[in-house]
Parts: sequence; C-alpha cells; structure tokens
Amino acid sequence: MARDAALKPAPPAPTISDATLREFTGYNMKRAFMVIQADVTRTLEPFGLRMVTYSALAIVGDNPGLSQTQLAAALAIERPNLVVIVDELEGRDLVSRDRVPTDRRTYALRLTAEGARLLARATEAVRGHEARMMKGIGASEETTLIACLNRIEASETGRN
Repeated sequence: MARDAALKPAPPAPTISDATLREFTGYNMKRAFMVIQADVTRTLEPFGLRMVTYSALAIVGDNPGLSQTQLAAALAIERPNLVVIVDELEGRDLVSRDRVPTDRRTYALRLTAEGARLLARATEAVRGHEARMMKGIGASEETTLIACLNRIEASETGRN
C-alpha cells in the first residue's frame, strides 16, 4: 500500500491568479519584456553579444564619431558603466576610440570593419527575433504599440 502511494503522481499545482496585476500596464509590459529579452538573448548569443553591447554597436554604427558621453545618454546608462562596454567592444576590435583633436578628453567612437560586419549579421538575426515576437499582432498594431511606447517614454523624458 505504501508502495502504491509512492507511485502516484503528485497532484497538479494550483493555478496562481495574477488577475489584479494584469490590470496594470507596467506589469503586462514587464511580462512581455521578459519573453522578448529571453529570445533576444538567445538570438545574440552566437555573435558574442548581449542586448546592451548590440545596442551600443547599433548606435555607434548609426552615429559614427559620437562620444562616449553621447553613447551613454543614448543608452540611458551611467558613463562609468559604458566604459566597461566600450572596453569590451574595443577589445574585440569591433569599435575604435579616437581622440577628438579639438578636445583631448573626448574620444570619438566608430565601428571597425569587423564591427560593421558583425553588426550587419546580428541585425539580421534581431530582425528575425522581432518577427517572431510580433507574429501574433498585425503591422498596424505593431506601429500603434511602438507609437504608444514612445509617447510613454516622451511623457517622462521630454524626448520627442
């Protein structure tokens, strides 16, 4: 009899309700972000990139010659934290740091040829990630979602 009890499967865990939390936009955004972040992490792993290092490469690629201070502001991270990221990218020969002739304290960031190649390949993979994440909504809904998120950000940062 004790043996039969040991062979019985455990009862299913009770369903946990998060109904109250589901009323809040922030909670739903966080849950969606967790899914997106997990997938983009898997997507970027073969390139040796994380979301923040990919973002830094993309911004440098779109803005050659920007300073580390400008990059930190664009990524909304503290400058000391950015130095670690730029050191990593420079160490992998993905970005170069060149002194600005008019301001010896400032460095201009540019993609190297290898950085540009890696960014192009990683961006294609991220586009695939984006398509996977957005497959459940239509193009017009995606456009509306992005516009709404941008308005939320702008309401707090004053950014247009």
